[in-house]
Amino acid sequence: MRADRLVAVLLLLQSRGRVTAAEVAAELRTSLATARRDLEALSTAGIPVYPQPGRGGGWSLVGGARTDLSGLTGDEARALFLTVGPTATDPVARAALRKLVRALPATFRADAEAAGQAVVVDPARWGAAERTRPALVERLQRHVVARTRVRLTYANRRGTSERLLDPLGLVDKDDVWYLVADGESGRRTFRVDRISGVEATGERFEHPTAFDLAREWQRVVDEVERRRALSGATVVVPNRFLPVLREQFGRHCTDEEDLGDGRTRCALAAPAPLDLARHLAGWGSSLDVEGPGPVRRELGRIGRELSERYPPED
Repeated sequence: MRADRLVAVLLLLQSRGRVTAAEVAAELRTSLATARRDLEALSTAGIPVYPQPGRGGGWSLVGGARTDLSGLTGDEARALFLTVGPTATDPVARAALRKLVRALPATFRADAEAAGQAVVVDPARWGAAERTRPALVERLQRHVVARTRVRLTYANRRGTSERLLDPLGLVDKDDVWYLVADGESGRRTFRVDRISGVEATGERFEHPTAFDLAREWQRVVDEVERRRALSGATVVVPNRFLPVLREQFGRHCTDEEDLGDGRTRCALAAPAPLDLARHLAGWGSSLDVEGPGPVRRELGRIGRELSERYPPED
């Protein structure tokens, strides 16, 4: 869940003492299912939030309707700000965190403020250019929350087109943003950095009652990873290099057999034999590629091209 929404739910509980999931959904403009997940997430994270079933029930903070968040222990307050603080880069979210600090008991405030500043999240890998959030993310978020239909101008390998879509949710994966939306062609996922225009239509759409963004995104990830593993290779690698190979291939590297001589046989996967060969060529003779034939042939071709272009000096 987003840091600003987490803070908003806590502040709502603080101000009202007891709320229903429907009230949270209406106040924060989310779906009922999202509101329930947010409340349950607070509870499972150790925040003293508990449900009361039956007529007149709802969700409450320990301490009752007049709570000032004194139900939080010192450890819970530190844990909350260690988790939320580093992710709250948006000015509005930072302002919400400051308000939450003031709502904490005075004895916890110093520790909470220190915890919120104790960690910095730097999403850029070493040597990689820093990515910035696409400017359209905020606009798309408003349409997702308000459930308003949009017309997108979108570019892909086939060219640029316009799409009339019902935006259902946004996902940030490895600092790349994706929009999950329903349209005439069914449910699709769009990279936000390929969207060049967003036009509001003014029409509202009905959110699918069974839609769960986390579950839908997991389905997308599983499908993409399946496509990225259509070709395989078997390699034998010295054990000292195993961590590097695992880092390079991620979930597409599987240990098959410890050969007992300081080496391990591994199964690798990639979209095509050429992709595998390109990844493995840089290893030189540090590992042995046992097969299949197409990968070995691609490695041989790459080696011949390199030796012809860069012949050894006399």
